Amino acid sequence: MKKCNYSLEREKILAQAISPVATELRMLDAADLIALLRLECYGSIADLVSSAAELYFHPGTVSFGSGGDYKLEWDGRPEVILDLEIKPQGLSVYARLMLTDKTAGIEIDHISFQNPSDDPEENTRFLSRSLHAARFVRTPTALAG
Repeated sequence: MKKCNYSLEREKILAQAISPVATELRMLDAADLIALLRLECYGSIADLVSSAAELYFHPGTVSFGSGGDYKLEWDGRPEVILDLEIKPQGLSVYARLMLTDKTAGIEIDHISFQNPSDDPEENTRFLSRSLHAARFVRTPTALAG
């Protein structure tokens, strides 16, 4: 996605919302995830992502996208990249989740709002509210924007 002034804020909101799912996925062995990606066992990866997401989000909110990638060098730590589709009510987010041994990150590739506002800040607030509403365990509304 072409970066714009509000991209960073949206990625922060998404990262905060998806962090428990990323933590669950980081408990998996990196070698197993890499093997599944390498052998194109996308159904198995989709099951793992769904299992991690169902603990925190309503069914179908977070799912495995169309693929992924990995970085595995002799002198470095493995990194696994998974395509995710995050679909709370009213919007769709296509993103890449990067998992390493100690950290996780998210990069948004595309956001599609069903009824976008002319005000990008309102769209950002809607993203926050929508992700908050899609969670099973909700934090105080003040954190949802």
